[in-house]
Amino acid sequence: MSGWTRVLNGWLREAAPMAVTLGLVLTVQTVAAQPFTVPTASMVPTILVGDEVVASKFAYGWGKYSSPIGLMPDFSGRILDRLPERGDVIVFQLPRDPSITYVKRVIGLPGDRIRMAGGQLYLNDQLVPRRAEGTVTADFHGRDQVFVKYVESLPDGRSHVIQKLPGPQPLDETPEFTVPARHYFMMGDNRDDSLDSRVPASAGGVGFVPEENLIGRADVLLYSRNPEVAWWDVAHWRRALRGQRTLSWIE
Repeated sequence: MSGWTRVLNGWLREAAPMAVTLGLVLTVQTVAAQPFTVPTASMVPTILVGDEVVASKFAYGWGKYSSPIGLMPDFSGRILDRLPERGDVIVFQLPRDPSITYVKRVIGLPGDRIRMAGGQLYLNDQLVPRRAEGTVTADFHGRDQVFVKYVESLPDGRSHVIQKLPGPQPLDETPEFTVPARHYFMMGDNRDDSLDSRVPASAGGVGFVPEENLIGRADVLLYSRNPEVAWWDVAHWRRALRGQRTLSWIE
């Protein structure tokens, strides 16, 4: 056996376990679950900047964006399709640019009519009730602002926390949107700092989200780290890690 043959055989022996491991990781992340780090504040207070969420792939079946590296064929619809429920937090590919991943809450199902009036949400002509729960000071584009926190209750009885700035805001008044078949209407819990389905794709927003763009339901916070603290700033790691959010459920 030549020297080159021995080197090649040795390299193959080393590479084979790595290839199997990589294949298993890709299979798990395609079929079962995939982690995503959240870079924006659009889902505050439910999801913070720096949270790592786990998206359950089997919750809604599998679509063309289910593979983390684009191995799925290009097709419409979903395999073993299961319908999302209002209030689910979903990771999805942005319809106008599928290279971008978003996480938002499902507010509208196919056939629903949705509008904002006076800063409040209307679903099928019914005001979605909300209950004020005090205020919180949070960052808003580099400045501290006081937000009002509300518990919003959807028609099926599910409730979640949102936050809003006091006074009129740009997305407080919208036309009525009717959700098309096999599409969904998404909104962020940080209502005045969320580019979501209230803004059409033609205007640079999200618009309606087709079912094939859904990646999975965000069920669990794997861990949370404040991105304002640099990785090399060892002295402040304890302040950076939000231990109370580790392995917590997303509501």
